[in-house]
Amino acid sequence: MDTILQAQRAFFHTGATLPIAARIACLKKLKSAILQQQSDICQALYRDLGKSPTESYMCEISLCLGEINYFVKQLPQLAKDKTVRTLMTDFPAKSVLKFAPRGNVLIISPWNYPFLLTVEPLIDALAAGNTAVLKSSAYSPHTAQAICRLVQSVFAKEYVAVVTGGRQENQQLLSQPFDYIFFTGSAAVGKEVLRRAAENLTPVTLELGGKSPCLVDESANISLAARRIVFGKYLNCGQTCVAPDYIWCAKRIKDALLQALRQEITAQFGADPLRNPQYGKIINEKHFRRLTALLEPGKIVIGGKSNPASQQLEPTVMAPVTWEDRVMQEEIFGPILPVLTYHTLDDVITALQDRPHPLALYVFSENRANIQRIVQQCQFGGGCINDTIMHLTTPYLPFGGVGNSGMGRYHGKFGFETFSHQKSILDRKTWLDLSARYQPYTPWKKRLLRWFLH
Repeated sequence: MDTILQAQRAFFHTGATLPIAARIACLKKLKSAILQQQSDICQALYRDLGKSPTESYMCEISLCLGEINYFVKQLPQLAKDKTVRTLMTDFPAKSVLKFAPRGNVLIISPWNYPFLLTVEPLIDALAAGNTAVLKSSAYSPHTAQAICRLVQSVFAKEYVAVVTGGRQENQQLLSQPFDYIFFTGSAAVGKEVLRRAAENLTPVTLELGGKSPCLVDESANISLAARRIVFGKYLNCGQTCVAPDYIWCAKRIKDALLQALRQEITAQFGADPLRNPQYGKIINEKHFRRLTALLEPGKIVIGGKSNPASQQLEPTVMAPVTWEDRVMQEEIFGPILPVLTYHTLDDVITALQDRPHPLALYVFSENRANIQRIVQQCQFGGGCINDTIMHLTTPYLPFGGVGNSGMGRYHGKFGFETFSHQKSILDRKTWLDLSARYQPYTPWKKRLLRWFLH
């Protein structure tokens, strides 16, 4: 790993990553390779997570291609120097912001969207002019190997390198003096990444998670809410960092919402989801056992069946649930959807303000006053009104957490800015040099300085 980083540092210092045309050319090569190796990538995602080719393309490959398309069009404008206002005290001069790459970056990705959450931040890093080391999760080994083949077909190791392995390799990488670290994963590991980064004063982006609420009030379109909640919750078998972790609905509409959820689960996954070839699986036995331990038979109102041999768990709904139940003590990260009820919106807002800030929040309502109160008074990374998940599909909105759910953001220009350092440049002219700032400070200089600086 010392050798990889030294080679990347030497390559970066040649300036080869700086020309905008060169960055666009490498992004186009990456896009071409993704398209050529698409079937290989889909097969790897199926072997790791049971994802269908349609879901793999929709939720991973297409988003990476869209990010590349965005930068091919927008990068020349994004990378331009930005002229800002110059104060009178600096006359004559020009003030400029210059976007410079951070240098050699480390991207540590998770297992739940192993292709997307490795390649999309890589695209942002390359657009900003960096070199990169990618560390894929050991829990998704087939996708890690597919990424390795993809990267090796496009880049030399001194430009982009892939490191496979587990905890030991992570520790070795975190001991290296990278210029930036981008981590996606759990809050517990995120704390360790932040601690290790501090030893080298390395700046970081942490994309974490949390219990993302889905609020449904009395004015909501119940059938449409159920359809979109079922899509967002059970996509990738609930193994999505921004999946609705639980529903919090008005008490009066609970029964109607449960009925609508039951109908939508059947409509989207069939009467027997475990026999649906397009329904995926839990990543490994450890997480399968953790999820099944959260089930309380007396509170299962929809689903609940599992198949240990295939590591599959049906789309499941639990109700009534309280904050004291075990399923509410941790991020679920699986196809279990608890349903809580509330009496007043004030109770909801107060409770959310007292809890760790989630990565996402979803509101289903036709009441604009309720929507405005929730969005303004609750802290969360991002979210949707009358939908789930979809806010992270656009390069024109930043994606990131706040508080316990992470720090920093990316996607589109926000990713370009994350992987860039903005240099502040004051370009002073030489044809005029006012002497008021230089000693000795005579009475007339003092008056002039006060006038300028007032």
